[in-house]
Amino acid sequence: MRGCAGETSLLAPDLYLNRELTWLSFNRRVLAEAEDERNPLLERLKFLAISASNLDEFFMKRIGGLKQQASSGVTMLTIDGRTPQAQIAECLEVIRDQERQQRTILAILLAELKAHGIALRSYHELSAPQKLALREHYQRNIFPLVTPLAIDPAHPFPFVSNLSLNLLVTVRAPTEEPPGEAAAAESDAALARIKVPVGNGVPRFVRIEGNQFVLLEQVIAHNLDLLFPQAEIVKWELFRVCRNANAERNEEEADDLLALIESELRDRKMAPIVRLEVEQGIEPLHRGMLAAELGLDEQTEVFETEGMLALRDLMELAELQIPKLHYLPHHPLDHPRLQEHRNIFHIIREAGSILLRHPYDSYATSVERLLREASQDPKVLAIKMTIYRTSADARLLSYLIEAARNGKQVAVVIELKARFDEEANIHFASYLEDFGIHVTYGVLGLKTHCKVILVVRRDYNGLRRYAHIGTGNYHAETARQYADFGLLTADDQIGHDLTELFNFLTTGYRPKRAYQKLLPAPAMLKQALLEKIEREINLKSHNRDYQALVQFKVNALEDGDITRALYRASMAGVKVDLIIRDTCRLRPGIPHLSDNVRVVSIVGRFLEHGRIYYFHNGGNEEYLIGSADAMARNLDSRVEVLAPVEDPLLRKELRTVLECQLKPNRCQWEMQPDGTYVRSTAEESCQQQLIDLVERAYQRHHRRRRGFARRLPRNAVVEH
Repeated sequence: MRGCAGETSLLAPDLYLNRELTWLSFNRRVLAEAEDERNPLLERLKFLAISASNLDEFFMKRIGGLKQQASSGVTMLTIDGRTPQAQIAECLEVIRDQERQQRTILAILLAELKAHGIALRSYHELSAPQKLALREHYQRNIFPLVTPLAIDPAHPFPFVSNLSLNLLVTVRAPTEEPPGEAAAAESDAALARIKVPVGNGVPRFVRIEGNQFVLLEQVIAHNLDLLFPQAEIVKWELFRVCRNANAERNEEEADDLLALIESELRDRKMAPIVRLEVEQGIEPLHRGMLAAELGLDEQTEVFETEGMLALRDLMELAELQIPKLHYLPHHPLDHPRLQEHRNIFHIIREAGSILLRHPYDSYATSVERLLREASQDPKVLAIKMTIYRTSADARLLSYLIEAARNGKQVAVVIELKARFDEEANIHFASYLEDFGIHVTYGVLGLKTHCKVILVVRRDYNGLRRYAHIGTGNYHAETARQYADFGLLTADDQIGHDLTELFNFLTTGYRPKRAYQKLLPAPAMLKQALLEKIEREINLKSHNRDYQALVQFKVNALEDGDITRALYRASMAGVKVDLIIRDTCRLRPGIPHLSDNVRVVSIVGRFLEHGRIYYFHNGGNEEYLIGSADAMARNLDSRVEVLAPVEDPLLRKELRTVLECQLKPNRCQWEMQPDGTYVRSTAEESCQQQLIDLVERAYQRHHRRRRGFARRLPRNAVVEH
């Protein structure tokens, strides 16, 4: 790599890291949490399961997309100078290495779990009474769900569903003829496929007794005589497939968007297979047959695995309720401003704005409370909301329905194409429409990714708009696991901007809209970010003593224009701090180019999901939060929103988060110029520090309230 920026064009491919490879590097950092002996044992097992699940999704989304490009003859190079085929080859090499690491870690974890009475037993180790009990359990609870499908000239190769675990069984029918030569005997054998029915209440790990388990596929395999009476079971072998999840069609050619998405879901179920996993030692003939039937290259697309397939299912064991093997429980606390038992709209109006930091601040007593009170408050006239992902039992849906029943105008924009949540969102859309709620699906050609709520209320002085703008989904479960931000505000200009945004989302009409504070994508956001970076460069160039500073905390930095702008900022002497969870194209620390850039990644107990954009701006600081990452898809192809945080106290809270994560801490990994990461040797976790800060704020608030109550005269009335 050339080190001098004067000699190097900012378009040189070697200045940019590959999107896919840097994401895989993030998954390696997740896997490191499974290795870290400082983490409780079942939490380590959880991280191992997450890393395996991540690889499944990587195949479905990223490898699937690259294979489509390669098969379509795409030869255009990425910004880092790679063809689709080159990216596939490099990714597969990294993935094979990660999967070997997963097996090594699993062996260590299983040995340690055994010392705590948790064991994954082999069927061969079980006693006769245990095998009999398992057989009876299998016959009652699983056997009716198992369907063997023959594979022969009369029965074509069966359809294999995505991520399903399957037994390939070789059987020989009973015969009275004496056995002939081995080859002849083998030719009499037949093949059958059995899908292991994991899911829908059927666990992968079958409990023997206590915390002793055996894999479901072993129970099925050792009771195959129930499926093939009197036949000889020659052998059984495991395999698993992963299908491409990219099956999108052109929305603008659709007559009915809902029908289009439903059709895409059907297509996805039949989509091409992008990976075949087989157990180590599978019959070579069977391995080749499976690859051929599934349309795969045996050398590059078949993964032979030692031991258990589908490590994502280890999440079942990771959820065992053994407190000493988990983190100490974390209970989100009520935000100090929201602990009062007053109307939430009065609280927000008086505060102006309130910053939420999930999972440290309670989601239930903030976001859900906002919708609950809006649904019941007789002065609330309208509720408008976007939904990208939510949980099946989301209380917010019931609040929206209650609002409609109470005669309020309710409009919901549901993104039907939220990957892997399409089916759920179609259901939610139909469900809400049944109660008279106005449901739309956003704007053709753009995913609605922003997370916003707008409530219109008749206050004492006229109509007032209240809003929530978030970085995370309206999802109660992930709100306890993802680190996100939210802004509750009564700012009139933000309310005006959200009105404009919802008018755009519900009509698709695209005049030049006048936004006063919000930065929406794709209309304004990317250009605004580039201008703010350029402003910092200009301020520095006019005053070399000016402490120019740009800081981003995002999930990914992928957009080439933003990356080049940050390189230019560094060359001009602007300090650039980047907290990037996973994908990052920029290389820090290159002399005369990015030696003013620092890139860190935070990986810990909670998934870092919040976005902050900060610009020093000559002392007139700007803090922006929202749902948009610095990725081309977010800036050019999605409806996103960044909102300014203007209250000095709220800015101080964001500053605390940034400084906490930028200083060396246990969760921090720092990127080197070659794209590798080095973990901090510090022991304190930035996430635990934030837990402690929120708890101290909660305690201070209660002490103040108790002190206030003691000072009141006995007959005083406190206005709520």
